[in-house]
Amino acid sequence: MPVASLDDIRSSVGQEIGVSSWLTVDQERIHAFAEATEDRQFIHTDPDAAAQTAFGGTIAHGFLTLSLLSRMAAEAMRVPDGAKMAVNYGLDRVRFLAPVRSGAQVRGRFTLDSVEEKAPGQWLLRHTVTVEIEGGDKPALTAQWLGLIIT
Repeated sequence: MPVASLDDIRSSVGQEIGVSSWLTVDQERIHAFAEATEDRQFIHTDPDAAAQTAFGGTIAHGFLTLSLLSRMAAEAMRVPDGAKMAVNYGLDRVRFLAPVRSGAQVRGRFTLDSVEEKAPGQWLLRHTVTVEIEGGDKPALTAQWLGLIIT
């Protein structure tokens, strides 16, 4: 994750702070996620059966797309210099808006909504995240993501 001073991060509230690179969500990744989570629904794992649905082929699990936020954030979110640790604190208002078809490219767009000191040396950062699908009319998902930074 990019490093910045806490003052610089705080001055960015209300602004888009980063966009990740495009990431391919291919069938191999979808299958690996299906195995890891034991969610093997045909819409994700059976290209022939999925081709007969309104989606016209397999799609990624919504939770797979959501889990890719960590990878995307590594490029786009900033942490304060001297941070000892950053941990997930939770998500609010997660909405899955469009399916991610196998082979599609996605990227994350991050806006910093707030920075709050929860305790001395503990900072809660709230970001609005939009996962875009290359060439898509609608985003794959939107969410408010909370991260706790320990300095």
